[in-house]
Amino acid sequence: MDKRINIEHVEPNGYKAMLGLENFLATSNLSKTHKELIKIRASQINGCAFCINMHTKDARKNGETEQRIYLLNAWRETELYTEEERVILAITEEVTLIANAGLRNETYHKAKALFDDHYIAQIIMMVVTINAWNRIAIATQLQPV
Repeated sequence: MDKRINIEHVEPNGYKAMLGLENFLATSNLSKTHKELIKIRASQINGCAFCINMHTKDARKNGETEQRIYLLNAWRETELYTEEERVILAITEEVTLIANAGLRNETYHKAKALFDDHYIAQIIMMVVTINAWNRIAIATQLQPV
């Protein structure tokens, strides 16, 4: 694989702006479990090996089970995820695959029944942020370490 630019070094202000989103999300009310499920699932959809590697490690450090990580791309086919997690995963998929139909009304209404507006906004911001990181990692060919 060709060595590509390191955005953190080439455009440090742009990279710092991305870190601003991360810092906001680090202080959000999103649980660690919810954060990592979003990051892993979006990264799976986008095919970002660097981020999948990083966030599965982080999830395990935070107590996530191997089984739930392994089955995440088939979450609809198992009862291992809570109702809240299932809605969060649906939001993650629909926002990540925005060109398909966007965030469907049905999914949004399920989220409204479970979460307050702040939590929904934080879920969406987490999905948007990990999608941006995935695009940076893939475009610059970051490799898992």
